[in-house]
Amino acid sequence: MNKAKYINFLVLLVLISSCSLTKGLKEGEYLVYNVKIKGVKKSDKGALYNMIRQTPNTRIPLINTSIGVSIYNFGEWTFDSTKQQIKRAEYEQERRELIQLNEEGGLNKKQTKRLNKVNSYLETLEKRLEYGNFFMRTGNPRVVMDSSKTIESAQQMQFLLANNGFFDAKTDYRVTTKRRKASIDYLITEGEPYLIDSFFTNSDDPKIYSLLEKSIGGSEIKIGKIYEQNALSRERQRVEDLLKDNGYYTFSKSYIEYNVYEDTVAYSVVVEQIIRKPSYADFHRVYTLDSVFFSVDPPSLNFIDNSEVTYFRDIEFDLYDDRYSEKIISSRIFLEKGALYSRSNVIDTQRQLANLDLFRFVNIAFDTVGNTLRPKIFTQPNQKFQITNQLGASITEQVPGPFFSHSLRNRNLFRGAEIFEFFFRAGLEGVVSATGEGGVFRSRELNTSASVIFPQFLFPFAAGSLETLGRYNPRTRTLIGYSYVNRPEYIREAITGAVSYNWNTRNFRQQYSVNLLDANFIRSNLDDAFRALLEDLQNQGNNLINSFLPSYVSSISGQVIFNFNQYGAFQKNKASLWRLFFESGGTTLNFVSDDFVENRSLAYFQFLKFQSDFRRYIPITKYQTFAYRLNLGLARPYGVSNGVLPYEKYFFAGGSTGIRAWQPRRLGPGSNTPNTLEDGSFDYRFEQPGDILFEGMFELRTKLYGYFDAAYFIDLGNTWTFLFDPTRPGANFEFNRFYKEIAVGTGIGLRMDFDFLVLRLDMGVKAFDPARPLGQRYVLNQFFRSFPGFRGQTVFNIGIGYPF
Repeated sequence: MNKAKYINFLVLLVLISSCSLTKGLKEGEYLVYNVKIKGVKKSDKGALYNMIRQTPNTRIPLINTSIGVSIYNFGEWTFDSTKQQIKRAEYEQERRELIQLNEEGGLNKKQTKRLNKVNSYLETLEKRLEYGNFFMRTGNPRVVMDSSKTIESAQQMQFLLANNGFFDAKTDYRVTTKRRKASIDYLITEGEPYLIDSFFTNSDDPKIYSLLEKSIGGSEIKIGKIYEQNALSRERQRVEDLLKDNGYYTFSKSYIEYNVYEDTVAYSVVVEQIIRKPSYADFHRVYTLDSVFFSVDPPSLNFIDNSEVTYFRDIEFDLYDDRYSEKIISSRIFLEKGALYSRSNVIDTQRQLANLDLFRFVNIAFDTVGNTLRPKIFTQPNQKFQITNQLGASITEQVPGPFFSHSLRNRNLFRGAEIFEFFFRAGLEGVVSATGEGGVFRSRELNTSASVIFPQFLFPFAAGSLETLGRYNPRTRTLIGYSYVNRPEYIREAITGAVSYNWNTRNFRQQYSVNLLDANFIRSNLDDAFRALLEDLQNQGNNLINSFLPSYVSSISGQVIFNFNQYGAFQKNKASLWRLFFESGGTTLNFVSDDFVENRSLAYFQFLKFQSDFRRYIPITKYQTFAYRLNLGLARPYGVSNGVLPYEKYFFAGGSTGIRAWQPRRLGPGSNTPNTLEDGSFDYRFEQPGDILFEGMFELRTKLYGYFDAAYFIDLGNTWTFLFDPTRPGANFEFNRFYKEIAVGTGIGLRMDFDFLVLRLDMGVKAFDPARPLGQRYVLNQFFRSFPGFRGQTVFNIGIGYPF
């Protein structure tokens, strides 16, 4: 055994040494091992790091090796460029022969298919010759120091500093070499930053000058702030947008110039903004609009155009086959006869017409006559029917479950821009039995729904509200649906009816939704063992059985989403998203007598529910970002609910998008201790519903190589109940102990980011388990003692997309 350990250790050393980053370097070559920027006090250090042309390879801590470089080297070792060039020449010759045959007499079906394959092969070969094979594209080559790139990096840093107010800044660098490794220190001497002392506009056009003076509060150039070159660019764009929204159709930012006057004694600058006159006139023209022309062309030339010209609200309509509502379309057109030209109105018109989902494209052109513009809007019908079928698999309880979904979309259902949607989904999912039976079972699920989306608020709004609210993309959705769930312990069916209003602000930063009606008729068929379990809980004071009675659940809810800086795009800028949700269930029961409820065969529920979900994304460097999520939820039953919520309204903690060190829906509530198995470990097979939810998730994401990213995370949170639960001691929320019951999990994750799809594997480890006695809740040390820790301490989660 001892010999085997020594042999394994030696093999490991050989593997590590063979992947050394410095191995194989030529004489005079040095590996870029460490890069630092020194001397930065006031400027943006992160922006300066982005100017560095050579950054070290991502390395495994404590050892001089990199997985990305190893993969690249393996790919380079197996890549034969000469062989690829020979293949390319052969395929190019074959393509020339096929093209010649086509020119002489045409190709048959087989030859055409072969030509397409040859073109595809050539594209692949070109890609390989330029970027290497799969391993070379996935990994990354080691970074060997290039002094020209170091000099260029220092120069770019100086340009960046000068463009951000540090006009006297100096940059230098120092290279230290040791054992074929180079450490580069960029030395920054910032000097004093120059502040903006004053800002004024010089224009011979009194109308433009007046507009700019009125909007001075929105200027991007702020007196007293450090000079910033980008602020001038933003101000130039702001001025162009302002003027184009006030009739200046032909104005562009090329007419705007800036002079910056430096005071080297006071370290300040004066910024002059100059609005130049056009070469063809003394003043920039202001344009007004004439009547609007709107056209829907036939889908193709094969269709006979039976359109007729009609007029509505000073808009001339030329609609193909008279299939569309002038009233609806005009509510999404914000160009009015006699009004000043406004680019914002043009963009809003194009956007809101596209939101109707009726047209393949929306083009807006203008005919110019003197100072008058006539807008012309050209469109073409989208396809009437759209069918989508999807076959895939989801993973729950670490078990894959296949599913099939079908959706049908019918546009312009009643010729009033209505959208009809039909959806069907059937699938299997892995679940555990709630009655204590071992193993994982298959849950069969079926969902189907039909809905009609109207491009307006149906009632009780006044007739003129259609034009007033058109900018906010108003929609009314009516839905009826059916769901079926067949689990080992019960069969649950529900019929759903809903009416909701949806709209958003013009910049899409706020999205609103109000469900005026959400009604559900629910019926459950319980397994005998599960019914006995629920009755036993009821005898102990837990009325969860009420959630599985034949019931009627209705509610009114509202939701608002604040999306700051396009959260979800995950670009280079900070972004945030905040979702607020409120729901009132069984509200109308407050206006009826208790006898009405008691004399009915269905169970009724009254409850209030609130949720606040905040998410933020913060880029740190070019390759690292920090993201976090704070999620708070409260759900309180009252009245006829008898202390019980509908099962779907409870909160649950744990899972791939929650506290990842716990299995889905298994954490909590509070300090409740789960049942134990024969070996003394906790039994995490059963879902744990709660009334109160708190989650905090913190994640550092870093680029590894190619498509691969890594994440290091810490999750914390739990669920609680409002009332004491005799079947789950410690489940209720108490101010004097809740902070001691916050579960903490940590771990690492691996992601494959293909831009269009993100595959995710997270390993969560329990660090602080509130289910254990006080003084024994810190359990992370047990993970380090023996991987993967005690039974149930390590949880692997597979998911698609980022967790938040």
